[in-house]
Amino acid sequence: MNGKQTKITLEQVRHVGQLARLALDEDVLQRLTPQLESILDYIAKLNQLEVDHVEPMAHAVAMTNVLREDVVEPSLALEEVLRNAPATDGPFFKVPKVLGEDDSAG
Repeated sequence: MNGKQTKITLEQVRHVGQLARLALDEDVLQRLTPQLESILDYIAKLNQLEVDHVEPMAHAVAMTNVLREDVVEPSLALEEVLRNAPATDGPFFKVPKVLGEDDSAG
């Protein structure tokens, strides 16, 4: 792929569609063929780049996390927390039942 255009056939596009389990009609295949050919041509251009001395990276710019100190502070009183709940059961939040009696855990 040294600079010349890649030629992809309709049959190759059909095969890729089948591998991807896509049902592609003829109109879509006709439209996708030149698009995939263009993508392959672009990849061929990228493959010509000299990148042996380029350091691999996850981001284009250096990133660092800015974290604050984890400082223990007083929390809300239990009564104040439960006051925000729509329903309580003693010192607990009361929530609607999620699992029925006939639901098995396995």
